[in-house]
Amino acid sequence: MSINHIRPWRSIERRKSRQIMVGNVPVGGDAPIAVQTMTNTLTTDVAATVAQVQAAAEAGADIVRVSVPDEASSKALKEIVRESPVPIVADIHFHYKRGIEAAEAGAACLRINPGNIGDSTRVAEVVRAAKDHNCSIRIGVNAGSLERHLLEKYGEPCPDAMVESGLEHIRILQDHDFHEFKISVKASDVFMSAAAYQMLAEATDAPIHLGITEAGGLMSGTIKSSIGLGQLLWMGIGDTVRVSLSADPVEEVKVGYEILKSLGLRHRGVNIISCPSCARQGFDVIKTVERLEDRLAHIKTPMSLSIIGCVVNGPGEALMTDVGFTGGGAGSGMVYLAGKASHKMSNDAMVDHIVEQVEKKAAELDALAAQDAAE
Repeated sequence: MSINHIRPWRSIERRKSRQIMVGNVPVGGDAPIAVQTMTNTLTTDVAATVAQVQAAAEAGADIVRVSVPDEASSKALKEIVRESPVPIVADIHFHYKRGIEAAEAGAACLRINPGNIGDSTRVAEVVRAAKDHNCSIRIGVNAGSLERHLLEKYGEPCPDAMVESGLEHIRILQDHDFHEFKISVKASDVFMSAAAYQMLAEATDAPIHLGITEAGGLMSGTIKSSIGLGQLLWMGIGDTVRVSLSADPVEEVKVGYEILKSLGLRHRGVNIISCPSCARQGFDVIKTVERLEDRLAHIKTPMSLSIIGCVVNGPGEALMTDVGFTGGGAGSGMVYLAGKASHKMSNDAMVDHIVEQVEKKAAELDALAAQDAAE
């Protein structure tokens, strides 16, 4: 077993939600929190869209959303679904026929706002198509596109208006005897999002999709999303997450996993614990960590690695990681394996050696997991 295990004082009690299926991915209940992203290619460019979906899946995305704004995109969606390694969510707005076409094309889920696709007859047609094709639905409420009557009632976008919108949409689906849905109430404001999600979690047992919408660029959006999603996840709220960044979708997946990993909610790949470096460092920590992140990106097995520049905290951190390296003096440092000092290694050779040790440990853990699954 990896040394990077969950301690009781670090565990989070998740909100009890009912479970639905998005394709072959369970969402809600006791299922792992799913990581999502969204393509930003033209959907009609099938090759580019499929390539982006595959890259996101390789990075760990459980579900990928694709825009379906027109009939040509609906036609392209069928081929995208056929070639995708993960379930595809069709993003539908305003035109109910796109929802029907997406369900027929094999989408695993429709992201819709039931209030903007027409009257009850049109909603009923979309719901019927979803039922006929085993397609779930995500109700997507956004502070930037609330219904006029709610803006008139509350005067401006606010948590109460967002939750009321979401509950109205839930009733629309339930009135049509449709219950395979999840729901989100997103805003770009962290406080508004957090308050809305807390209210929503108390008002329904539906699975909840988390996101801070339009969070910003890679750095600013990561920080904003980490604060907003982190506090909600800490409270046990959330069954799927999407980190909305003005960046490559693969970066959204990476950040999503890092947020979940930091809270002990998902484990994938190498968790590198490293110091910020200082004058005591026995080697260039920053460049070493950059090289190791790149060299170890292919590892999917959950495990931990400590890279510490000196002996102040190095030995203590290494006790809690699968593999560790602590800087010493005279151009070398100490390698730790399974929390114990193992052998010295020169700084010049340490990156290659650490990669070798991590790959070896990952293979051992994979073999143990396969053995356990077979028993």
